[in-house]
Amino acid sequence: MNNIQGYRFVCTLAFGDIYGQIIVWLVTITLSLAASLALMGATEPLYALATVALIILFSLPFLLFAFVTTLLNRIELMPLENIGTRLDKSESISHSRALEATI
Repeated sequence: MNNIQGYRFVCTLAFGDIYGQIIVWLVTITLSLAASLALMGATEPLYALATVALIILFSLPFLLFAFVTTLLNRIELMPLENIGTRLDKSESISHSRALEATI
């Protein structure tokens, strides 16, 4: 049986990783509401509600797929013995970035 206790589970997901997906979702909702208002003047306002429902219904799975795959790409499983060397590298990178910022 595999020993999972020798590993560290790290999720490096940040808001910037999904920011574009949120913008696309907001554009989709805005376009569906614009289409709804355009169809509201039709003889059947039920078409307007059906248009909004269909656009949101068909776009939601794509949004969820994009978010879940982004999340899964940001999950790391690191052996505990490599964590010290990785932290040293990240500390040196952040320290060099801080020096660059002050120069």
